Amino acid sequence: MPTLHFSEHASPAITVLEDGTRVYRTCSAGIGCHNLGCGLKVHVKDGQLVKVEGDEEHPISKGRLCVRCLTAKEYYYHKDRLLYPMKRAREDRGRNRWERISWDEALETIIAQYRKTVEGYGIGAVSVWCGTGREASQIHFQMANDVFGTVNAVHPNSGWSCIVPRMAAMLWTMGSSYIEADNAIGFPDRYDDPRWECPRYLLVWGRDPLRSNPDGLFGHSLVEMMKRGMKLVVVDPRVNWLATRAEVHLQLRPGTDGALALGLLNVVIEEDLYDHGFVEQWCYGFYELAERVQEYPVDRVAKICEVDADDIRTAARCVSQVPSALSMGLAVDQNPNTLQIGHALLSLFAICGSMDVPGGCFMGLPPIFAGMAENAPVADGVGEPEGLAKFGNVGVEPLGHDRYPAMSAIVNTTHPDATLDVLETNVPYGIHFAYAFGHNTLSCMVPQPQRWYEAMRKIDFIAVADLFMTPTIMGLADLVLPAATFFEKQGYVSNNNASQPGQMGAIVPVLEPAGECRADLEIMLELHRRLYPDSEKPGWASATDFIDSQLGKMRGVDATYDDLCEHVIGQYEIEYRKYEKGLLRADGQPGFNTPTGRIELYSTVLQNLGDDPLPYYLEPKFSAVSRPDLAEEYPLTLTTGARRFTSFHSENRQIATLREIHPQPTVDIHPATAAGYGIAEGSYVWVENHLGRARMMAHLTPIVKENVVSCDHGWWLPEADPENLFDVFEMNVNQLIPHEENGPLGFGTHYKSMPCKIYRTE
Repeated sequence: MPTLHFSEHASPAITVLEDGTRVYRTCSAGIGCHNLGCGLKVHVKDGQLVKVEGDEEHPISKGRLCVRCLTAKEYYYHKDRLLYPMKRAREDRGRNRWERISWDEALETIIAQYRKTVEGYGIGAVSVWCGTGREASQIHFQMANDVFGTVNAVHPNSGWSCIVPRMAAMLWTMGSSYIEADNAIGFPDRYDDPRWECPRYLLVWGRDPLRSNPDGLFGHSLVEMMKRGMKLVVVDPRVNWLATRAEVHLQLRPGTDGALALGLLNVVIEEDLYDHGFVEQWCYGFYELAERVQEYPVDRVAKICEVDADDIRTAARCVSQVPSALSMGLAVDQNPNTLQIGHALLSLFAICGSMDVPGGCFMGLPPIFAGMAENAPVADGVGEPEGLAKFGNVGVEPLGHDRYPAMSAIVNTTHPDATLDVLETNVPYGIHFAYAFGHNTLSCMVPQPQRWYEAMRKIDFIAVADLFMTPTIMGLADLVLPAATFFEKQGYVSNNNASQPGQMGAIVPVLEPAGECRADLEIMLELHRRLYPDSEKPGWASATDFIDSQLGKMRGVDATYDDLCEHVIGQYEIEYRKYEKGLLRADGQPGFNTPTGRIELYSTVLQNLGDDPLPYYLEPKFSAVSRPDLAEEYPLTLTTGARRFTSFHSENRQIATLREIHPQPTVDIHPATAAGYGIAEGSYVWVENHLGRARMMAHLTPIVKENVVSCDHGWWLPEADPENLFDVFEMNVNQLIPHEENGPLGFGTHYKSMPCKIYRTE
């Protein structure tokens, strides 16, 4: 079993320079990224932040930093940061009529409104909302379950289209909580460790890791492996930097990923490129899969996906070589066909023998993701959550799980789309209290944001903790709490909360909180103390105690928060072929953590959940093939969500340097397509379909296919009128995305494949 270890040769966590500047080694957890923890050296003199540099001793990031971290000083000292608790009257929602209050008044107001809600409507009327990534999501379930006693933890992303569908496919077919390309992340010597082998090929599917450092993967590690001989196959409707270096780039029609994945499987099986020994010993349902993929011959798939048939064959032959690895991204989640895409891609690498071998697809340990049904609703692992137990909510399912029962088998949040239905109809009951943090609903995530806005306005009381005023706060909140940056708080970062062993780092407070800002964790602990004054809940006495309790529940971690702060970064050494050693199963027997003990190419779990046990293709519901009537008026295909260096979803719009790099919401259009509509570079255009429209600035580029337009997401303008909600509804591309058009089990939606038209603004 991998264990966390620290380097004996690292520099001190704090160094004092000759001029008195203190240089802190710490890990990042914010300013626009997931909680992977790039290494920082933060220079502080006389209590003031001087600059931020990369920590060259960090074994993963090796001194590299993105532009978001490099502009952290602008972020920390920004004039628009929220510094004090504020309130306003409910009738003033949408108006800039804030009144500064004390923390005592703020917290007691939240508690009073919470108790009023429970007394008047019952505990089901209480909800806790949280966004994506970073360490805030580590406490979402504790905030809902242990503090407010509700199972209605809300992540309002249609179809839960962010990592959860991929993890469902991994768990229900492979029995692993997370599977990622092996980039030697746990070895102190990284690629020089003799146990590691360089992948021959990496299949990068619907992901741009150089811009976003996604779940479990630092993007620059791909470049390091390319220097050591690894080659790429890239699947993406857009051309990115990796695609220009790939042996094969399959620039598919948006939304057709499922067909392409099955086409690759067809080639590998028909050409006998798979590992017969591994399939016979470790896979279940191969012959059924082989029969299914006969329905997807290469010529048919090429026509569906609008790619060259020979390129599909070449790509399949490349990635069948062992070891090769898979890195699939958010585009897999943002598709109603999501589970089947993940199932097909994982099956491809499994039958080739590249699963959990050096240089292949590294398998994470069995589930410890905070919020997996295995751990929830007992979210903190120490007895029953205080709030849930108080209100008899242990075992109660969140909203929407009656309609989408598969959700209960993977995550303990409300179903996002069902949540909007409940807000609009008050069936089966109304939501009257909301606490939100790490989350900007109106600018990001939700399709049909104006529907959400109108529905959320009916909530009696809404409190939000954040770092800046946002459209969500301005439009909906009654009370706002100023949140701390990662410079001002305690915490830790790890790969998918250590379900994907590799590294763990300390978030070290290096600056005094600006104004009266407080960390989300501190706010949660203080609310808990006030709601349960007689509680002696283990691990909840302080932030340090809480972090220690979390670390103590992680496999292979024999370290405290103080240990992390002293060493800054620790690593897990990687264990390969865990299935041969009994490391993947609770009973300690060889095999995989599935009902059959094998990799389930034919998934008994999906079968029991009422879905097809074999992967299949779903044509996008609103495509020209499915809806020729829509295609007459909306002949183009819209894809959204491409990553930018300057932002993470709706964040960083205030930062001058980043806005100079990317100043406006942009739609990428192929020059030939733009010419047909009289659109020039820099023109302002409306992107419109039958659901809504968004105003964007045109950028003409051949990186997108003809007749495909790629729109930025998450935009709002902090410099615009706050009482017009910073123009969010003028430029929010999610207005063109449908509500509750999910896959058969409730996962995924059409963020990547909607019809549209474009035309110049007046």
